[in-house]
Amino acid sequence: MTQQPFELPHFYMPYPARLNPHVDEARAHSTAWAREMGMLEGSGIWEQSDLDAHDYGLLCAYTHPDCDGPALSLITDWYVWVFFFDDHFLETFKRTQDRAGGKAYLDRLPLFMPMDLSTPMPEPENPVEAGLADLWTRTVPSMSTDWRRRFAVATEHLLNESLWELSNINEGRIANPVEYIEMRRKVGGAPWSSGLVEYATAEVPAAVAGSRPLRVLMETFSDAVHLRNDLFSYQREVEDEGELSNGVLVLETFFGCTTQEAADTVNDVLTSRLHQFEHTAFTEVPAVALENGLTPDEVAAVAKYTQGLQDWQSGGHEWHMRSSRYMNARAESTKPWQGLTGQGTSASDVGALLAAAGAERLRAYTHVPYQKVGPSLLPDFHMPFEVELSPHLAASRPRLTAWAHRMGILQEGVWDEDKLAAYDLPLCSAGLDPDATPEALDLSAQWLTWGTYGDDYYPLVFGHRRDLAAARVTTRRLSDCMPVAGEEVPVPVNGMERALIDLWARTTAKMTQEARRTLKDAVNVMTESWVWELSNQLQNRIPDPVDYLEMRRATFGSDLTLSLCRMGHGPAVPPEVYRSGPVRSLENAAVDYACLLNDVFSYQKEIEYEGEIHNAILVVQNFFGIDYPTALGVVADLMNQRMQQFEHVAAHELPVVYDDFGLSDEAREIMGNYVVDLQNWMAGILHWHRTVDRYKADYLARRAHGFLPDRPPALPVG
Repeated sequence: MTQQPFELPHFYMPYPARLNPHVDEARAHSTAWAREMGMLEGSGIWEQSDLDAHDYGLLCAYTHPDCDGPALSLITDWYVWVFFFDDHFLETFKRTQDRAGGKAYLDRLPLFMPMDLSTPMPEPENPVEAGLADLWTRTVPSMSTDWRRRFAVATEHLLNESLWELSNINEGRIANPVEYIEMRRKVGGAPWSSGLVEYATAEVPAAVAGSRPLRVLMETFSDAVHLRNDLFSYQREVEDEGELSNGVLVLETFFGCTTQEAADTVNDVLTSRLHQFEHTAFTEVPAVALENGLTPDEVAAVAKYTQGLQDWQSGGHEWHMRSSRYMNARAESTKPWQGLTGQGTSASDVGALLAAAGAERLRAYTHVPYQKVGPSLLPDFHMPFEVELSPHLAASRPRLTAWAHRMGILQEGVWDEDKLAAYDLPLCSAGLDPDATPEALDLSAQWLTWGTYGDDYYPLVFGHRRDLAAARVTTRRLSDCMPVAGEEVPVPVNGMERALIDLWARTTAKMTQEARRTLKDAVNVMTESWVWELSNQLQNRIPDPVDYLEMRRATFGSDLTLSLCRMGHGPAVPPEVYRSGPVRSLENAAVDYACLLNDVFSYQKEIEYEGEIHNAILVVQNFFGIDYPTALGVVADLMNQRMQQFEHVAAHELPVVYDDFGLSDEAREIMGNYVVDLQNWMAGILHWHRTVDRYKADYLARRAHGFLPDRPPALPVG
């Protein structure tokens, strides 16, 4: 017997698995269906013995315990199809490293998922196409157009991101942890699985389907499913198939640790994601339901969907411990309550849950604020790009001060001229866009000033008063200050509103309605993320590491920055290019570098002087139970990995995107300039942090105390 590369850890799984009574019906149906689609004998991929050993009927019976027989059979057919696709793509394209053939194969599959079933489909040319055509026709009539669209997108991501895995195999490249989590969601298919959970339980109302709480439920579900699968499948994927997309291998490589240590860390991340799932379900989901005025039936639908995701977690775990597809020796050695035996119980080890997971959950709430940490430690930053500064910088500074006075930003007790000068935001803009006109430089500096002021204002004013309700009202009013199609603008009652109305009118004067909507959404993402920070602050809760990194992009205003960077690119670059995986990967790598950079410089300011908990170094300290210098080393390594990923994507992946989309020479030049914009953005941000007083110990000692508004924030009456 082949020796296991590590001992499987104890898994946090508080929900006992339940088995659907229609399991045998689903097994029989899926076997007949797979043979009808051509997936068994003669396919070159599976024999019936393979299908029997994998037992996808058992998987679906565990993960969807409450649906009726026909629904369970249909869902099981979907899983047979997706696993067949995975093995078919592996044998046909990954093992042969045929990217061109793989792309042509994947490009046809969306043709079998039309939104309107009256749209004709092409004739299937292989079992994957035949299966998808049959399943789509049988599934979508009972679901809304909104669900069809979301499920089709998730399916396309699941299929298309297989090219990313293939590209990494071709290059012998192992992803960094942040890149891996993001791409695994698409490749691993859990977002796709969540769509089938809706089919089996209840459809999520369109009004909240895109909200942060529902997105986080899906993403935490997704991450936990994938990380659990990585632990069970490490031996098969890494040792047999030569697969590089496995979380254990990713952490083993990033930390330079043993396989066992990497496996244990993966399990810690998995546990943290499940804690985040529960936190979101109990705190954020009820709030978003109330804010959107969901009906009782819609609230019940969300509750059923949430329960369905929980069932999938526990059922998927139970199946992994039984399927011959995975490494699961000794996985059932730990038993739950004495006297409770049989299928569906081994995942609910309550004794170990209370002993280990309870302590991990509590640790996130035990941080003591305002600890003296001393000046921020600065590592060696990997910055391959030279900073350039706009020649209009000096003239921009007094113009910004005059604008801030006109808007009322310097009269509300949060900032004054001394602080504005110490922050020197025109210097940041001068590095971000060294070729900007004087007018464009002023506008950029004013946007940075508005965003930085708001980021300071929310925790200082609303956090100090513990007034989350006022923060929500302010956030809604800020959104109303950005009309998309001529809506009436509210009369401004404070500096933030007055400044945003001014910036919006000048920035969007020549924009299309669609461009205004995109920019408004970007600003809303940022302001709503400030409320998320406030909520954590009021609970004294250090965020989950993955949730923190992804929300950090929002609190940093990344979507706003990228939207402003793209202004003027014109129609030569199709929107689909910006939505492609490599371009998003490029942008996220740049943004993460800048966000983590800010956390490194602001550590003393935030931890010692502001009592802040939203800092990557603190998040890493809390998660691993390590000291400040050690956590700084982890964050610095991650920063450098993100920069290396940026360089890799720009050099190797973007040219493939240009070819895949058949971009014109003009569009390629625009995208090349966009890469340069992002390079300037990172170099300019580093230069700004190194130069300004905002993060320096002597300035903090002089200005960080006793500067609090002496009056409540201005809000509308009534």
